[in-house]
Amino acid sequence: MTPDDLQKLATRTMPFGKYEGRLIADLPGPYLAWFARQGFPQGEIGRLLALMHEIDHNGLNALLEPLR
Repeated sequence: MTPDDLQKLATRTMPFGKYEGRLIADLPGPYLAWFARQGFPQGEIGRLLALMHEIDHNGLNALLEPLR
């Protein structure tokens, strides 16, 4: 994880699926948990989703507030 990754969570949108167009930082916890169970996609989007899952799971969402 890099500081740039945190900025990406607060600015990048989900490119596909039920929550297409929503900021990755705003994805609901159960959706992130589903990816954790099923497997995250390959590439950068999968890496960002995994990071967001860890942040959400550990209750650290406030880390992203200053980046919004």
